Amino acid sequence: MVHAYILIQTEVGKAANVATEISAIPGVTQAEDVTGPYDVIVRAQALNVDELGRLVVAQIQSVAGITRTLTCPIVHI
Repeated sequence: MVHAYILIQTEVGKAANVATEISAIPGVTQAEDVTGPYDVIVRAQALNVDELGRLVVAQIQSVAGITRTLTCPIVHI
């Protein structure tokens, strides 16, 4: 299982709606609107890196109001 944080920038005033919509996507375990350089931080999981990529590109990035994403896979060193 691959876990990742996805940092999201949104259009002005869209963070709460984006977080709510993303939280309903299968594979997303948490979605919170935050302050700072990013507007929403998501924690997600997938079976492998390819599935994680499909989750981000096909489902998360298609949510209206998102302008940019940064995916940060969790590693255990």
